[in-house]
Amino acid sequence: MKRIKIIKKIIIFSFCYLLINLYMLQIIDNSKYMKKYMESNIKTLKGDSAPRGRIYDRNGKLLVDNKPVRIIYYKKEIGISKKEELRTLKKLSKLIEIDTTKVTSNILKDYYINTNNTNNLINEEEWEKYENRLLNDKDIYKLKLERITNIDEINKEEAYLYYLMNKGYIYDEKIIKENPTDYEYAKIAEQLEKLKGVNVKISYERSYIYGETLKSIYGSIGNITKELENSYNSIDPTRIVGTSYLEYQYNKYLEGKDNLYQLNNNKLKIIEYGKKGNDIYLTIDIDLQMAVERIIEEQILKAKKELNTKFLDKAYVIITNPQTGEILAMSGKILKNNEFYDYTRGIITNSVTVGSTIKGASHIVGYNNNGLKIGEIRNDKCIKIKSTPEKCSFRYLGTLNDITALKYSSNTYQFHTAIKVGNGNYYYNGPLKLNLNAYDIYRKTFKEFGLGTTTGIDLPNEKIGYIGDNKESGHILDLAIGQYDTYTPIELSQYIQTIANDGNRLRPYLVKYVKNNNNKIIYENKKEVLNTVTTEKIYMDRVKLGLREVLTYGGTGSGYININYKPAGKTGTSQSFIDTNGDNMVDTETISTAFVGYAPYDNPKVTFTIINPDVAVLGNSDYVTFITKRIVNNISNVYFSIYNN
Repeated sequence: MKRIKIIKKIIIFSFCYLLINLYMLQIIDNSKYMKKYMESNIKTLKGDSAPRGRIYDRNGKLLVDNKPVRIIYYKKEIGISKKEELRTLKKLSKLIEIDTTKVTSNILKDYYINTNNTNNLINEEEWEKYENRLLNDKDIYKLKLERITNIDEINKEEAYLYYLMNKGYIYDEKIIKENPTDYEYAKIAEQLEKLKGVNVKISYERSYIYGETLKSIYGSIGNITKELENSYNSIDPTRIVGTSYLEYQYNKYLEGKDNLYQLNNNKLKIIEYGKKGNDIYLTIDIDLQMAVERIIEEQILKAKKELNTKFLDKAYVIITNPQTGEILAMSGKILKNNEFYDYTRGIITNSVTVGSTIKGASHIVGYNNNGLKIGEIRNDKCIKIKSTPEKCSFRYLGTLNDITALKYSSNTYQFHTAIKVGNGNYYYNGPLKLNLNAYDIYRKTFKEFGLGTTTGIDLPNEKIGYIGDNKESGHILDLAIGQYDTYTPIELSQYIQTIANDGNRLRPYLVKYVKNNNNKIIYENKKEVLNTVTTEKIYMDRVKLGLREVLTYGGTGSGYININYKPAGKTGTSQSFIDTNGDNMVDTETISTAFVGYAPYDNPKVTFTIINPDVAVLGNSDYVTFITKRIVNNISNVYFSIYNN
């Protein structure tokens, strides 16, 4: 009797527990579970891809457009059976031509496994291990793959379609074919009701109005890769985003917004309308850009017919507005197998030895640190340090002051400045001991000009040049004449822009502004001063006077720019080393040439930076091509023909 009472109590307790839980489920937590139910039955879907914003030049000329691309795709319907999917697959295979060049044996075997009973490929002992959890599903699948041998009998088109329809996340949109023929697209479109999950749409790819011009700087678009997941805080494999350079840097403006639909019980309802991406307007003048590229190509081809130009294959040109930091033209070209390729990205990633172009900054180091006085007279005799070869200017230049030292590009003048900055005591053929903090003194000032630091250009992955780490006394002398550390072309451009701006270092930029679909500016780059060079105005004025003299009669830059444009600037010739046989070891010494300048000198409106690496082989011949001078002359004439009004 007592036992029966206990059982009754247990039954009553259990019944009460069930009633309480039922009450919680149906009354208290009803909304929560209904929400979960709705979420499991309602899915948010994206519509056709919205076009990205276009890219224009500073004058509103279209540079990058969108080209519509027809796409056949498959999106697995919820609840579709494998039998229905295979029926769709077989119908689809008869309507479109399938490229089977990428079909692998594993794709064929996987299709066979999923469309046939292949359990007979596994023996009893293996099934027993599977039941005892000594083998798992992956092990069984692997064994089946290994034992299928009749792959020649498997339909390649169907196998590849099955692979395309089932790769990736189960309910993702799978592209079956891009750019189908008119016939294929029409046939699929008219039979969509019979092809469950198959659909057609229009997507977009980039169209480049001026061909390869600036293409490497525009960058690429594509799906979000593993490397980009963090950048975009997304792993949506169907989302098209900018993956490099301007497309990446300004993706949040350029990316379009797709229509969003809600799928509920197989009914579609639009919940958010999409829109085209915003348009960006560059600082580039495409007419000037095209002229610059033509000049580079013409002059490289001309130089290749001259003596001693075996390894000359590239050139960099940057034209900026020093009043704002805007880049008006920027081109890198490389010649390979008699064909030119866009190499503009090298302007922010490749470093070069720039030689005497940086002597203006070296003068400022001297003025600031008791290494140089205004008007100081020095003799251009070679210097000789014990156990080392003589170090000289390109020829003996006589007696010089700080202005003529820049005009004629004296190396020894800079050597004596560096010795004083390093608190050294020089005498011919004696040892030279310098205070090694001179390296830091030079590099600190150089960075204020933009040399040895990133410039802040609105492009990702900007690099800086090589900073030498061998701190011997003699290398300080090389550093002072641009023969030790190396710099990217954009660093050199920022340097001359800083001089033109009386010591104010501006951030260079390529995007002028962004306009929305209502033609209103929603973002604009403006003049940004990063820092001001630490020096006195009298010293900067002295350097600018020296750079004016460089472009006058007798100066190393004489004839580079028409004197009527009131130019100022600095030439540079440097020794470089290259690897000519691909073994990652430098084996050949070459000569590189460069030029930086601005005009007019009393109110600078333009800067020019031109670099030609490896224009001659050192020791092969005394001849060095004048390609840099010709490029400077041509592009400056083109610039002033457009802007001199």
